[in-house]
Amino acid sequence: MMSQSKKLSIAFYWHMHQPVYQLTANGDYLMPWVRLHAVKDYLDMALWAKKFDKLKLNFNFVPVLVDAIIDYAENDAHDIHSRLTITPAEHLTDEDKIFILNNFFDANYQTMILPNPEYHRLYQIIQTDDTNDISIFSNQEYADLTALFNLAWIDPSFKTSNPELKRLVKKGKNYTLEDRVKIIDIQRDIIKKIIPTLRKLVEKNKIEITTSPYYHPILPILLDYKNIKKNVVEDEISKLKTELDAKLQTKMALDRIEEVFGKRPEGVWPSEQCVSGKTLDMLNSLGVKWSISDEGILANSINFEFEHDFKAYIQEPYHLLKTYQYKTKNADIKMIFRESTIPNLISFEYQNHNPIATANDLYDRIKIMQSKILSSPDNEHLLTIALDGENCWENYLEDGASFLKTLYTLITEDETLETVLISDYLSNTKEDKILTKISSGSWINRNFKLWIDEPVKDLAWTYLRRVRQDFSEFVKREPLNPNIELARKELFICEGSDWFWWYGEPNDSGRDNIFDFLFRTHLKNIYRYLDLDIPTYLDAPLSNMSTSKPSKYPRSMISPIIDGKNVTNEEDIWNNAGYIEIPDGPVLRESKLFDKIRFGNDENYFYLKFHLNKYIKENPDLTKRAYQMYIYTRKANNKQDLAPVRLINKTRNISPVSMEKFHNEIQIAIRNDKLQLLRLIRAIPGDMWVLEHSKQIETAYDEVLDLKVPFDLLGVKPGETLEFLFINANYGIKDFYIPNEMVLTLTRGQE
Repeated sequence: MMSQSKKLSIAFYWHMHQPVYQLTANGDYLMPWVRLHAVKDYLDMALWAKKFDKLKLNFNFVPVLVDAIIDYAENDAHDIHSRLTITPAEHLTDEDKIFILNNFFDANYQTMILPNPEYHRLYQIIQTDDTNDISIFSNQEYADLTALFNLAWIDPSFKTSNPELKRLVKKGKNYTLEDRVKIIDIQRDIIKKIIPTLRKLVEKNKIEITTSPYYHPILPILLDYKNIKKNVVEDEISKLKTELDAKLQTKMALDRIEEVFGKRPEGVWPSEQCVSGKTLDMLNSLGVKWSISDEGILANSINFEFEHDFKAYIQEPYHLLKTYQYKTKNADIKMIFRESTIPNLISFEYQNHNPIATANDLYDRIKIMQSKILSSPDNEHLLTIALDGENCWENYLEDGASFLKTLYTLITEDETLETVLISDYLSNTKEDKILTKISSGSWINRNFKLWIDEPVKDLAWTYLRRVRQDFSEFVKREPLNPNIELARKELFICEGSDWFWWYGEPNDSGRDNIFDFLFRTHLKNIYRYLDLDIPTYLDAPLSNMSTSKPSKYPRSMISPIIDGKNVTNEEDIWNNAGYIEIPDGPVLRESKLFDKIRFGNDENYFYLKFHLNKYIKENPDLTKRAYQMYIYTRKANNKQDLAPVRLINKTRNISPVSMEKFHNEIQIAIRNDKLQLLRLIRAIPGDMWVLEHSKQIETAYDEVLDLKVPFDLLGVKPGETLEFLFINANYGIKDFYIPNEMVLTLTRGQE
């Protein structure tokens, strides 16, 4: 492509992680994701290194995941889903069938359900019937559903290379118990190959395996909670003493990966790429040679902001393509920093387009970046492409096979590019730049807000601190108790990042109640091992304390002027309105249309004020996109024609509120900083929607978007209650509900 290119080295670095899904060490797994990703990703992703002579890949395996893989492979471990799959259909209880109806369609619709005629037929039935009506399927259909779900999650390459699996896929329906047992056995055979295959590839120097702290805790928080949470007061949370836990979890991880794969990791991927000075000091003390973080952390550390053009190309990538020697009085450790645009493209964008075209797009991005180092004074440059290696591929055609094959082919056939093992590259380079400070933060917004500093997250930290204090006091009293290490393991499990990630705002797993139950159960297990009374506060779900309710309901009725102006003073009538804040999330910053919505009413009108997302307003390139918001309304406790929400779900997580039906749909679209569309749709019998005239809705769009909607237009009479919610849904694909688990209400005043 370019004759005078400087060689660019590329480190593909795939991160593999699942949390603890068991209540006890020998119990069944409550969720199937280790098993399903094992048959779809963990082996398949590594086998690409065997298919290309010049391809070298880096993998990060969190030890808790490795333990689970081995458990499935060697100990005949089961999860709820696999148990039900091998249960005779006539033995399924009503509760079993309800579970199957609600959980065995957890698969990408476009790539995993639609291609299979029978799976798709069953899916269509479930979309039109109540998921609690177990009579909608026959026993044979329940059996088929469990078989098809498990087959859908197996990587396509295994379905063509394994004759027995190929036969089972072709069968399509009428699966026998023997068939279903065979499917699970084939999955177990695939899982048994993962560790030996990885170990051989390590021995052949085709891949490198690194690790993270054992149960994936956020190291900077464990090492320095009080200073990370800068506004913390001298309360019980600030006294969290987990510095030693951070070091022990990291050492345990290094030991375990060396035991399993025969080579001690030289690098550590800190959970969520969260780093701090104390984190690097601790890693250095354990003999770790290098670590990784994100582009944003490097920018803060060297006071150099990486500017991107309108296509997200980095204008000056030089600093990002260098390796660093972090040198302080307490540490001497190497650092690499990943480019941040490419992971987002692979994880969220490329799946929506032709895989060949997107692979070529990524290759072109690499080449453009390479062209910008022609004037570099150095000869060595490393592009680090580091991201989750398992959770995006089910959204791609062929589980990403065409995309990866095309990408790896383009790179390995380009003599000016090379893929490298990170430790090899770092040991050979002589052009490290010196780094004397490291900015604290994570890959998300350069801070730790996804794990702390939110009411429910902080309550979870408080629970952990209380339990840890009880554990420490017990160890002082009975240091020789044989169950101390079992209890310590449970404590380490509870320090994992996943619990805090899902608690509170803004993330939603669709299974938050299960994560909450797991977290509190492992806290309780500590008391069980030590034969202590379990505190009663651990019985109450924290998830119930998570509120996606409005930040405030209206103080009084309002009759504001519709002028599109912001609220600028305390006397503004809009201050008497209710409002709901829309928090930032790891991928919501650029997709959410609004930061805050105010709502209120008088005797005749329903008023809304939408405060536009400041991040979009401040980035002119983003305003060119089309942003859509939907408002769904209905009258409470009164029969209107109702129809279901029509939007496409982005993920397999189905919110209960998405199953509700509504009478009106108001569509809003903004593009190029202009109100492009305001449309009213009304439900009619048969779950259908028809277009209505919306001229009666008064609007004003300037600094904010104001709406004035007649209650009569919505079919709400004086004294009746309006129920409503908002959905951010760009291009008709649901991003999130506002609020997430409920509808809001307003009562029309009496004239």
